[in-house]
Amino acid sequence: MMQQPIISVSGLRGVLGQSLSPETISRYVAAFVEQLPDGTILISRDGRPSGTALGEIIKGTINLLGRDVIDAGVAATPTVGVLVRQYRCMGAIQISASHNPSEYNGMKLMGADGRVISAEKGIQVKEAYQGQQVTWAPWDEIGVTTPCEDAISGHIEKVLATIDPEPIRKKKYQVVLDSNGGAGSIVGVKLLEALGCEVELFGGTPNGQFLHSPEPTEENLRTIAARASDTKVQIAFCQDPDADRLAVIDEKGRYIGEEYTVALCLQNVLAKRKGPVVINGATSRMNEEVAAKFKCPIFRSAVGEANVTQEMMFRDAVFGGEGNGGPIDPKVGYIRDSFVGMANILELMTKKKKPIGVLADALPRYEIVKHKVEMNPDQLDSGFDRLKDQLKDAEVQEGDGLRFTWKDRWLIARASNTEPIVRVIAESKSAEESEEMCISATRTLRGI
Repeated sequence: MMQQPIISVSGLRGVLGQSLSPETISRYVAAFVEQLPDGTILISRDGRPSGTALGEIIKGTINLLGRDVIDAGVAATPTVGVLVRQYRCMGAIQISASHNPSEYNGMKLMGADGRVISAEKGIQVKEAYQGQQVTWAPWDEIGVTTPCEDAISGHIEKVLATIDPEPIRKKKYQVVLDSNGGAGSIVGVKLLEALGCEVELFGGTPNGQFLHSPEPTEENLRTIAARASDTKVQIAFCQDPDADRLAVIDEKGRYIGEEYTVALCLQNVLAKRKGPVVINGATSRMNEEVAAKFKCPIFRSAVGEANVTQEMMFRDAVFGGEGNGGPIDPKVGYIRDSFVGMANILELMTKKKKPIGVLADALPRYEIVKHKVEMNPDQLDSGFDRLKDQLKDAEVQEGDGLRFTWKDRWLIARASNTEPIVRVIAESKSAEESEEMCISATRTLRGI
């Protein structure tokens, strides 16, 4: 008996043969495509071995619905966000399981605007998947699939247009790029070389054969950090498999991490473009201090890329992102983009004439700690009530779970959309205080 796949507001993921079957994939694709206006659909994949087979099912399904497909092959998720607009498609499907292990695969859904679909759209797709009958096209109205002629030039041009490349080229930076068998090397190498960098590439073949666990965390990047410390490399850029997230390692082999990516980018962007900034509720306070330095307003959205981009559009933000290493520049696209991060960080290093380690150390230091609490949905309301009663001295925001804010720290408790757990996240000036905040909140949620 097949298990159920994990369905979020923006897509689906699972393990082939366990929770992903051809029937499941086809039904979910049909549920998405039938919500879209008439027109062509773009598809792409992140390089996982199963992506080719999934792609054939997805292309066939879309064609049998009477729609044409543009197949971009292996491409990064932010590249797909550019291509769907470039080719004026009605939507896109990126075949990817993001940072999940190799046995996983799935789909990210995007609209004609190149954004991950909204929560409202995601609910409509899920409801259609669960109950709507598929209407197949007659034999003489079946769509066709054509390959994308050039999947990368437009994306690179958009990123380069946001910075001044020539001073960076003169520096001839020595850079490590860890694409880890994902899709990031395709644009990453060409972008860095266009910026005059000498690139040492790890996991450059986009075949899904990961050199290390795919999430770009400190523990998973120890071999890359060791390589950076043993050479004259000035910076190492580390991507997740679909290249929408970026972590940084400095010139001494020290893991700077994902939380610093958006803050470093902000220092560069706001020096050129003043305006509102949007981050999500679980992103570091250091971004608030950077924005304040430039006298720019900053707003927090609910957690989730679609929520960040929606708030960015509402606020007419000049920049935004999530603390998982996902910078978003509307001049390139309303989508998390590791290449935007690389370009801005290199420009910041060039303008400030300082190594990346020094620039990171100059940012306000905060420590984020994350816990998971197993809870049944029927326990949530009472647990959240106890937490509000305990933390009366904080400013509390509701809607996306609970967010408690004090002058120098914050804590979030929010239920997962896909698992019977509550995520508890705290940030303060010390790891010890953040850990204690999480432990205390966990006990309160459990009624201990």
